[in-house]
Amino acid sequence: MATTYDFPSDLLAGQEELHQVRAELSALLKRLPWSVEPLDGFSDDHGWRKIERPASPGWTADEQAAVEKLRQREHELAVFVSTHRFWAEVAIADRVDARMKAKHHHGPSGEND
Repeated sequence: MATTYDFPSDLLAGQEELHQVRAELSALLKRLPWSVEPLDGFSDDHGWRKIERPASPGWTADEQAAVEKLRQREHELAVFVSTHRFWAEVAIADRVDARMKAKHHHGPSGEND
């Protein structure tokens, strides 16, 4: 029988926001040029696979600020979730299981993956 946990609502809200911030950051980074600073393109076929990059115009100041803001919020949320007082109430042997269930918790109904 699988163990269920009564996660505090603030922990679940923090975890959900962490998922959202990470998704937003990932989407933003995929849209941005590969280099923060303007750089020429290059091609290198001397390694075990060929690597090619087009010229990068770099990131604008606004783009850099957006990435920094999301990374800062991601850090704050990761610290909040990982150091939440709830984890002290969970037996050490069960913390990994509890953490995985909190990480994959969905919605107010308490459904898990």
